[in-house]
Amino acid sequence: MAGRKILVLTNRVPYPLRDGGNLAMNTMIEGYRKAGWQVYLLAMNTSRHRIASDTISKIYSDIYAFETVDVDNGLDWKAILKNFFFEREAEHVKRYYSEDFRKKLKDVLVAFEPDVVQVESVFLSTYLPVIRKYANAITVLRLHNVEYQIWQGLASKTKNILKRIYLDSLAERIRNYERKAWSQYDLLLAITEKDAHLVQRLETVNDILVAPFAIDVSAVPAQSSGEWVGYHIGAMDWRPNEDAMRWFLHKAWPVVKKAAPGFRFYFAGRNMSAEMKEVQMDGVYSMGEVEDANAFIADKRILIVPLWSGGGIRVKILEAMAAGKIVITTSKGIKGIEAQPNEHYLRAHSPQDFAKAIKWCLEHKSEAENIAANARALVVEKYNQAKVADTIANEVEKLLATRRA
Repeated sequence: MAGRKILVLTNRVPYPLRDGGNLAMNTMIEGYRKAGWQVYLLAMNTSRHRIASDTISKIYSDIYAFETVDVDNGLDWKAILKNFFFEREAEHVKRYYSEDFRKKLKDVLVAFEPDVVQVESVFLSTYLPVIRKYANAITVLRLHNVEYQIWQGLASKTKNILKRIYLDSLAERIRNYERKAWSQYDLLLAITEKDAHLVQRLETVNDILVAPFAIDVSAVPAQSSGEWVGYHIGAMDWRPNEDAMRWFLHKAWPVVKKAAPGFRFYFAGRNMSAEMKEVQMDGVYSMGEVEDANAFIADKRILIVPLWSGGGIRVKILEAMAAGKIVITTSKGIKGIEAQPNEHYLRAHSPQDFAKAIKWCLEHKSEAENIAANARALVVEKYNQAKVADTIANEVEKLLATRRA
């Protein structure tokens, strides 16, 4: 596949590399680059995740080309209400449509003539007609999540009746939009087996491949030192992350503190609300957005992920496993990773479960380290960047050969 040309479209600049979405997009771009592809990255520089121009000039300099288009995707409550009452399409779709981006995409397609166009968000599927018109390329959609499930899960946990009605409606609209989009691509890249099976059950698609988030394991050295304290890091403007932290701090932490009085917990993430930044609890440290995520993680032994909603795969869990951390999480948190409880991670669902798991780690450090070692071995075997890149490249090559024939 060396010499092939791929255009990657993203709904935000995949930087900084501190949250799962950015890491997942960057890993895919790096995988193609290392495999010898000419990679052209065209990214929306959105108002909600704006990256300064001086930063943009310094990143992704080692690929064929990198360009951005400014897009205003801020929340407009009047538009949201109008969409809810009078329109059928999900408001999220409209938020990512930009005439400037469409024009730039057309120009890039004509000039670059890609063999493959990979779309990194289902909400960019509104640009498929442009891609079809101006390029004879294989179209690929990366399924970071099955999006409607996220909103469905949030609706089920919302007590406010009006809010639940809105979220239920939004989930249904996104579901309809996703199903239509899935059928229009040549290839879907699902993050997990479960997501792939769900897509195939709901819709007839042209081709689907399970391509889990993968990491360059050689770049993540195993860490056998550090304090036996807990940590969590993730984008706090992603609702499932914020809900997870609220639950852990208000429901689980009092129980944890009683079981392990000396235990400390640190959490960090970008776009954290003022309320979360100002948390005042004994043994809890809110760090806001940290400049260096690796430095934040390096001296801490236990990753805590009390996740209750969301799809896809938890990038931070894979990275923690590769680094030799002990992971405590829910069934939802470990979703998509072929890990077994008590062998590769500790599973917890209630406040008492989290307290018990944390106390066990503190009292059985040697056994906990064995679990961490097993987890690293699992990542090396199944979530290696080079292996996943080869799998994708082989599938795309088959599609290109079929098209030539």
